[in-house]
Amino acid sequence: MEEEQKIKASDELSKLIERVKAAQKIYATYSQEQVDKIFQAAAIAANKARIPLAKEAVEETGMGVLEDKVIKNHFAAEYIYNTYRDTKTCGVIERDDDMGYERIAEPLGVLAGIIPTTNPTATAIFKSLLALKTRNGIIFSPHPRAKKCTIHAAQIVLDAAVEAGAPKDIIAWIEEPSIQLSSQLMKSCDCILATGGPGMVTSAYSSGKPAIGVGPGNAPTIIDSTADVKMAVSSIIHSKTFDNGMICASEQSVIALSDIYDAVKAEFIYRGAHFLTKDELNKVRKTIIINGGTNAKVVGQKPVTIAKMAGFDVPEDTKLLIGEVEKVDISEEFAHEKLCPVLAMYKAESFEEALNKADTLVRDGGFGHTADLYADEILAKDHIDEFADRMKACRILINTPSALGGIGDLYNFRIKPSLTLGCGSWGGNSVSENVGVQQLLNIKTVAKRRENMLWFRTPSKIFFKPGCLSKALEELKTVYDRKRVLVITDKFLYESGFSRKVTDTLDKLGIQTEVFSDVAPDPTLACAEEGANLCKSYKPDAIIALGGGSPMDAAKIMWVLYEHPEVDFSDMAMDFMDIRKRVVTFPKMGSKAMLICVPTTAGTGSEVTPFAIITDQRDGTKYPITDYELLPNMAIIDSDLMLTIPKGLTRASGIDALTHCIEAYASMYATSFTDALAKEAISEIFAYLPRAYKNLGNDPVAREHMAHAATLAGMAFANAFLGIDHSCGHKLGAYHHLPHGVCVSLMLDEVMKFNAGERPTKMGTFPQYQYPHTLRRYAEIAEMLGLTGKTDEEKFKKLLKKIDELKSEIELPMTIKEAGVEESKFLTTLDEMSEAAFNDQCTGTNPRYPLISEIKELYLKAYYGEKEYAKKLAK
Repeated sequence: MEEEQKIKASDELSKLIERVKAAQKIYATYSQEQVDKIFQAAAIAANKARIPLAKEAVEETGMGVLEDKVIKNHFAAEYIYNTYRDTKTCGVIERDDDMGYERIAEPLGVLAGIIPTTNPTATAIFKSLLALKTRNGIIFSPHPRAKKCTIHAAQIVLDAAVEAGAPKDIIAWIEEPSIQLSSQLMKSCDCILATGGPGMVTSAYSSGKPAIGVGPGNAPTIIDSTADVKMAVSSIIHSKTFDNGMICASEQSVIALSDIYDAVKAEFIYRGAHFLTKDELNKVRKTIIINGGTNAKVVGQKPVTIAKMAGFDVPEDTKLLIGEVEKVDISEEFAHEKLCPVLAMYKAESFEEALNKADTLVRDGGFGHTADLYADEILAKDHIDEFADRMKACRILINTPSALGGIGDLYNFRIKPSLTLGCGSWGGNSVSENVGVQQLLNIKTVAKRRENMLWFRTPSKIFFKPGCLSKALEELKTVYDRKRVLVITDKFLYESGFSRKVTDTLDKLGIQTEVFSDVAPDPTLACAEEGANLCKSYKPDAIIALGGGSPMDAAKIMWVLYEHPEVDFSDMAMDFMDIRKRVVTFPKMGSKAMLICVPTTAGTGSEVTPFAIITDQRDGTKYPITDYELLPNMAIIDSDLMLTIPKGLTRASGIDALTHCIEAYASMYATSFTDALAKEAISEIFAYLPRAYKNLGNDPVAREHMAHAATLAGMAFANAFLGIDHSCGHKLGAYHHLPHGVCVSLMLDEVMKFNAGERPTKMGTFPQYQYPHTLRRYAEIAEMLGLTGKTDEEKFKKLLKKIDELKSEIELPMTIKEAGVEESKFLTTLDEMSEAAFNDQCTGTNPRYPLISEIKELYLKAYYGEKEYAKKLAK
C-alpha cells in the first residue's frame, strides 16, 4: 500500500513538472514590459502579506521571532524588487554597435526551489520573484515542518502573477514533500536553487543537474583595538538576536584584542548578554552540539529557553549566551555554527593572532561564507586590508551587523540583496556572491559600512508674521501667474466666512476662485475623490488648503488624484522600510497645479510636511501617506488666522507639536538640521502653549510663537520623521475616536521611557544609528530647558516631570482611562490595535524597534497609569 502511494505521488509530480514546463515555454516569449508588470504585482502582493506569513512561519515551525520574520518578508519583497526593477532580463540586455557586441538573456527553464525550515516564507518570496523576473518557472519543495506557510507564500505570489498576466502554472509546489519527491524534482528540473542544511545542498549538487546552493556559515568577528566598542557590541547583539540567530551570516564567534577585551565584555554585559560560568559552559556545550552537529531543538530559540534546556536559568530578557573559550578547532562545540543566540568569545594578544583564529574558524566551519571586522577605517586601514586579503570568505564585512549586512543593501548599498548567499568554490558552491538574477564568477566583495545620504526639504517659500496672508497671496499673481484657484477647507471655516479672507484677496487680484468646503475631521478617501472630481471639471492651476490638518491632508490627496487619476490608492498607502526603495514610485507632482497650505491651527505642521493621513471609509482604516512629492510648494503662516482657536484645539494641537519635536529629535533619521528646529520649537512650546491656552485670542504674541513652533516642528519631522508615539497615537485615535493630539499626549511618557532603555529588545535598523543612545538625546532636551542632574537618568526624569506639568497646566488627561475610553472596549481592541500600531509607517524610524507585545504593554501602561498597571500585574 505504501509503495502504491509513492508511485502515485511520483506520477502526480511528473505531471506537475510537465505543466510548469509548458507554462514556462509560454512565459519565455514574454517581453520585458510584460515581465516587469508581473514582477511588480508579485512584489506588491508579497509585501502586503508580510505579517500574516510571518505569523504562520512562527506558528508552524516554532522557531524565530515574528517581528523579525516580518522584516525578512518585507526585505524579500521590497529590496529585491527595488534592486532588479530596472534590470534587463529579456532579449538583448547590452549592445555596443560600434564594437559589434551584444548580450542576450534567455531563461534557464524550470527551477527547483528547495526551501529551509529556518526561513520558509521569505525564501519562497525571494526565489519566486527571481524566477518571475528571469522568465523561469519554479517548483518548490518545502521543508515538511514548514510546508503550509511556504505554500501559502508561493500561492500569494502566484495569484498576483497570474492576475498580472503570467501563465497559471508558472509557480508550483509539492503538497506533501518527501525526500523521494524532492530528489525526483531535482533530477527533473533545469536548475536547482537550494537553500537548506548541508545534506540537502549536497544532494542538490549530486543530482546531475546544475545547482545554485550555499554552504553553512560560521562567521567570525574580530573587534580591533581601534574599534568603536559600543557600536561593535550593539551591532553584534542586533545581528545575533535577529530572528534568534537563524540567518546563516550571523556572528558565531567574537575575537577581541586583549587591550579592549574587558571593555568589550563589560559592554556585552551592560547590553544584556550573559557570560556563562565554567559549569554552565559545559552544559551548553552538550546542549548545542550533538554527535558533531547542531541540535535541532536549539535552532531559533531564545537564550532563556536554551539555558533551561541546559539545566540552568538566566533572566528572561537575556540577549545572548556567551561562552569564553580558547580552542578554535571543531573539537570545541562553541567553534561550530550555532543557529541560535549563543556566541563564542576569544581573546587575542595581537591582530595576527586574531586573524589566525578567524581563519581557522572560517576554514573549519564556514569556508567561503562571511567574516566581519570592527575597526577604525582610517586608523586601522592596514588591518582592514590584511583581513580582506586573509579571509577566505565571499562577504568581508567592516563595522557591520553580520546577519543584516550579509544579506545586502541595508548597511552597504553595493551588495545585492539576497536570502541565498553563495560561498564560492571555497564552500563547494557554484556562486561566490549573493544569489540574484545573474551568476557568473567567484567574486570577493569587501563591504564597508556606509551611511545613507540624508536631506532637508521644505516648501520653496514659507511666509510668516501676523497679517502676511494677503501679501503672500499676491505672489500667485506676480510671480506664478496663476489664474484659477481652488480653495479646500471645512464647513465651519466656510460658513463662518473665514475662507473669504482668502477668496476676497484673490478676487482683488483678478484670480478666479472656487471653494470646496466638505472636508470633515479625519477626511475620507471618498471626500478626496469628490474634491478631485471638482478639480477635473474646474481645472485649477493652484490649490489652497485652508484650515487644520484635515483640510491640508485632504488637499494633498485631491492634488494627487487630480494630477494622476490613474494612481491606485492602496499603492500610495503601501508601507516602506526606506522611502527611497519603496516598491511603488510616487508620481511626479506639479504639472497641473501648485499646492499652497494656509494653517489656521498650530500643531499638525502639515503645511511643511510630505505627510497626509486619509481614512478609507469602507473599513475605517487610517493610512499615513508619505512622499516628498506631497510637499506643498508654499506655506503661509499668518497667526492672525489662529486667534479664534478654541481651548480644546489649542491644547491638542499644541501638545501634538511638542510630540513632533521630541520624536524628530529621537528619530534614527535626526540630523543637526532637524535638531536645531526641534529644540527651538520645544523651547517655544513650553514658554507659550500655557499662555495660548489660558488667554486664547487675547494673547496674539503667544499665538504667533505657537504658530511658528508648530511649523518649525513640522519642518523637523518632515525630514527626521517620527516614531511609535505617533504609531500608537494614530491607532488609538482610529479605534477610540479621541483627538489626535490627545492620543499622542497620552502615549508620550510611556513611549519616552521605552525608548530611553539602554538595553532594548531590538534597536532600530539604520546605518546612522550605531548604538542605543536615546536616553542621551532626551537628556539634551532637558539640558536645553535648563533641567540639571548628575546623570542622564536624573535629567530624563525631570524632563518627564516637566512634560507632565505642562499637560496638567493645559488640562490634558493623564491616562487613556481618564480620557474616557471604556476598559472593556479598550481591552477588546488591544491586540488588534497593537499589531496595527506595529505596522504603522511611523514605527520604522523609532530608535527602538518594538515587538508587538511591547506595544501592547505600552498601551496598557498608558491606559491605567504605570503605578495602577504595576498593581494589576502584582495581583
